[in-house]
Amino acid sequence: VIFADSLVPPEIVEFAKESAQVIGSKELNLDEIMELELTAVREGKTVARVQSGDPSIYGAILEQMRILDNEGVDFEIIPGVSAAFAAAAVLRSELTVPEKSQTVILTRMEGRVAMPEGEQLKDLAAHGCTMVIFLSITRMTKVVRELTSSGYTEHTPVAVVYRVGWPDELVIRGTLKDIAGKVRAAKITLQALIIVGDAVDPGLDAAGAVSHLYSSDYTHRYRKGSGTQASGNGKE
Repeated sequence: VIFADSLVPPEIVEFAKESAQVIGSKELNLDEIMELELTAVREGKTVARVQSGDPSIYGAILEQMRILDNEGVDFEIIPGVSAAFAAAAVLRSELTVPEKSQTVILTRMEGRVAMPEGEQLKDLAAHGCTMVIFLSITRMTKVVRELTSSGYTEHTPVAVVYRVGWPDELVIRGTLKDIAGKVRAAKITLQALIIVGDAVDPGLDAAGAVSHLYSSDYTHRYRKGSGTQASGNGKE
């Protein structure tokens, strides 16, 4: 078991067999990690590479898969729960609220890794939808500046969730006007997710935003409604 020990709670790997070798990877580079994996496979062992969240989102798995493919090693990817959705659960928020936002953007602030053209925060902010920002908490002031320069107002609700799923998990709520100061005051500098948009407004009036899917007058392939709502495909 090779696990990302800076991001994965140690309790997770306690589920490994007592006979399993458990190795933390926070001090290892890609070549070192893959050498450990390939050596174990050649010895006939089963290898589990345990990462945080869902490996398909900022999981750096493409280069790992490429090496395994080149070496003829068969593998399986097991999906996980992204921090985005774990945070939404902690906040008791629906990220796609009818009449508020039906779109969710998962992104990050440009840093040492450049963003493709058109994917800077100021470009994405023009949509005004729910935005989940990874790996950007140390640039909170710049995040706010870019979001408010194109699309969001300073009154837009924001939630910052620190170390979601860990015992020391912390939630900070605010708006784009005051969230940077609150984050500084809490001295949060890593492992935090930023969620922006009306969907995370704790005062959201759900009574005014009801999905058609379970409405009594909405007809779809599985149920005939009592009213005149147009029929749908069963998903809404």
